Amino acid sequence: MNGENNSQKSLSLPSLTALRCFEVAARTEHFGRAADELHLTHGAISRAVRLLEEDLGVRLFERRQRRVFLTEAGERLYRAVREGLGGIRQTAQALRQQSRPQSLVLSCEPTLLMRWLIPRWPAFQALHPELDVHLMAGGGALSFDSGIDLAIRRNDFHWPEDLHSQLLFEERTGPVCQPGKVAQFFERREEGWALRPSAPRLHTKTRPSAWQAWQQHAGLPADAKAPGQRFEHFYFSLQGAVAGLGVAIGPYRQVCDDIEAGLLAAPLGFVPDGSGYHLLAPAKPEPGSPHETLANWLHHLS
Repeated sequence: MNGENNSQKSLSLPSLTALRCFEVAARTEHFGRAADELHLTHGAISRAVRLLEEDLGVRLFERRQRRVFLTEAGERLYRAVREGLGGIRQTAQALRQQSRPQSLVLSCEPTLLMRWLIPRWPAFQALHPELDVHLMAGGGALSFDSGIDLAIRRNDFHWPEDLHSQLLFEERTGPVCQPGKVAQFFERREEGWALRPSAPRLHTKTRPSAWQAWQQHAGLPADAKAPGQRFEHFYFSLQGAVAGLGVAIGPYRQVCDDIEAGLLAAPLGFVPDGSGYHLLAPAKPEPGSPHETLANWLHHLS
C-alpha cells in the first residue's frame, strides 16, 4: 500500500504556487525581490521553496549571504518551469485577447505617462475609437498575471528573457530650467553655454544618480559641491525647474512639450544616457490584434 502511495506521489505535479515562487526566486536570485514581485512576504517565498525541496528530495538553492544561487538540480528545474510557465502565459494571453479583443491595459512609468503619453493620447483615441485601452501608472518589475497586457518600462532593471520587448526610444537627458533663469544659471563661453557652479541642482530620490550620469555621458567633471535641493519624486524636480527653483536633469520626452510651450529651456541640449524605453508584452503581438495596433502607434510616435 505504501509503495502504491509513493508511486502516486512520484507522478504528481509539485505545487504550482511553489513552482511560481521558485521561478521568480531563481530569476532574481533573491527571495526578497521575489516576494516584492509576487506581493508576498519573504517568509512565504522561503517556505514555498523549502516545501518544493522536500517534495523533490533535492536542494534547489545555495544560500550565500543575502543572495541565492541555483544548484545543478535547481538549474534543471528552472529551465523546465520557465518553459512551462512561458507556454501557459502565451496561451493565456492569446485567449484573453480572443475573449476581449478590443480591450487592453497599458502600464507606463508615471512621469512618462503624465508628461508624454497622456498629452498624445487624444490622437490615438481619434485614430482608433474602437479600442478601449486603460492607462495605468506603474514602474519597475511587473507581472503580466495581474491583468496588465502591455507595459512601457525603462531598461534600468532586469526583466524575464521570455517577454517580448520592443525598443520605443533611447533615453536622452540634459539640464533644464525656467527660460527666464538661463542667464542666472548658465554662462556664455566661446564654445557655447556652460552651467554655472553656483546654479542650484534639483535632485530626486527616484533617480538619485541623474546628475552624475548626465555629467559622465556629457564628458563633464562631477560637481559634488554644487548647491542643490532634493525632491521625493522625479516629476517634482521637473516642476521645480518650471517654477525657477533651479536646474533639473530632464529626459527629452518628458520635457519636450514644456520646451515647446516656453516653460522650460535646455541650453546644453540632450545626450544619450545609455538606457531606453521598451514596450513589453508576454508574447509577440498577433497580426491585426489591438496589441499590434497600439504597438505600431507607439513606435511611430516615438
